Amino acid sequence: MKQNFTVIAETRADEGKGASRRLRRTGKVPAVIYGGKDKALSVSVSHNEMWKALKVEAFYSHILTLTLDGQSQQVVLKDLQRHPVDETLLHIDFQRILADQILRRAVPLHFKGADVAPGVKIGGGIVEHHLNQVDVECLPKDLPEYLEIDLSGLELNDAVHLSQIKLPEGVSLAELKHGNDQSVVVIHLPRAAKEEETAAPTAADVPAANQKAPDAKAAAAAPKAAPKKK
Repeated sequence: MKQNFTVIAETRADEGKGASRRLRRTGKVPAVIYGGKDKALSVSVSHNEMWKALKVEAFYSHILTLTLDGQSQQVVLKDLQRHPVDETLLHIDFQRILADQILRRAVPLHFKGADVAPGVKIGGGIVEHHLNQVDVECLPKDLPEYLEIDLSGLELNDAVHLSQIKLPEGVSLAELKHGNDQSVVVIHLPRAAKEEETAAPTAADVPAANQKAPDAKAAAAAPKAAPKKK
């Protein structure tokens, strides 16, 4: 079942770096709402409430209900700026959405069944993730919270590509429109195991018939053993 997220915003009149710093000192985060058929608006939101919401993975890909001056509108989280040291929130961008317009959003990938995959359980392989999220295109009502990939049937050296991801009705992958069917996840042997498999065999492992005879010059240059005294 999909979660519902509500963001409470307040209109702000003062703009600029100084006004933003003063706003942050009061526990607020400067933000902007844009897109749709209305003009861009400068607003502020609670830092603590946003901090808690951003700990939930689904918040990043969900349609959000933003309440401003008693009126609600549908938005998505478009951009987020954090302090480089303490990661406090510095600025947030929200984009309005329209019910009849295609939306492009990054959606997380959830992987299951890796522990029982034959390539891991029997073949001794490891799972390597090439992607943790994908860009989807769909109407807002069809936006998935995440996409699930089942690894339970993968053998050693098997991979899952974008075209193999099961998509809900009305959802498409943006990359596939450009012919980029890249791999998402693969099961392969660890590097150490690969190196052992490709290591050159020792002389003891090579049949005598296939071993090279000693070089004649090297044999002549080698010191000869002294004759035994009688």
